[in-house]
Amino acid sequence: MLGAILGDIIGSPYEFDRGNKTKDFPLFSKESTFTDDTVMTLAVGTAFLEASPKATDDRVLQILAARMRQFGKMYPHAGYGFRFSIWLRSGNPQPYNSYGNGSAMRVSSVAWLYDDMDAVRHAARLSAEVTHNHPEGIKGAEATAAAIFLARTGSSKAQIRAYIEEQFGYDLSRTCDQIRPTYCHVESCQETVPEAIISFLEGENYEDVIRTAVSLGGDTDTLAAIAGSIAEGYYGIPEALRQEAIARLPLELRGFLACFTNYLKSEKQSTLD
Repeated sequence: MLGAILGDIIGSPYEFDRGNKTKDFPLFSKESTFTDDTVMTLAVGTAFLEASPKATDDRVLQILAARMRQFGKMYPHAGYGFRFSIWLRSGNPQPYNSYGNGSAMRVSSVAWLYDDMDAVRHAARLSAEVTHNHPEGIKGAEATAAAIFLARTGSSKAQIRAYIEEQFGYDLSRTCDQIRPTYCHVESCQETVPEAIISFLEGENYEDVIRTAVSLGGDTDTLAAIAGSIAEGYYGIPEALRQEAIARLPLELRGFLACFTNYLKSEKQSTLD
């Protein structure tokens, strides 16, 4: 999850086309801060940790809604979209057929919690459906989670590209140089997820992936969160960047991140034992 959080923080000052569409920019400044991408990423991860492996889909959706609303109320000014803000305050929150990129930016945890593609994709679908139940919203979440899972389990970039194109129909043949000149702020999965994946495919290491995503402009925090979540699985994160990201989170969010990280470590150790 930290790959998404770090991308969110680095991309945040340049959102709404405030950057110069270049890879040469300061990674951190006083404006570099977490946004709704980070808050909801941690909310979803916390929800899936809470849910029993035997929980029904309806129960998982209930837990997801509860945790997302809990975290949203803890950080009410994190930059949520208009309809999501209404959902957070609703007395009876229901999915609202969104295909916004929020479903993809918050999904990364499921790719680390489950150990087969079917389970990853099923969890990604649930994480989207609680709000973003439009087919494109679901597809964006599934494609992102699938790419992370493939990246962290040893697939090559060629294999990741082929799987995403075959399973989800995204056009990954463009280059960032082709995308960059006309790309602008857009918040749909259809025009964010492919661009983020292409940024990952072109990047040479974790930092370069983030710089490439931000250089496209547009919804840079979400682009970098999605691209960074995949890059974490493929490259890992340099320790200096890891520590900088954690230092920019409030103590409460650091605690939730630590719970998730410690759970993954304990699961890995039990597997080795």
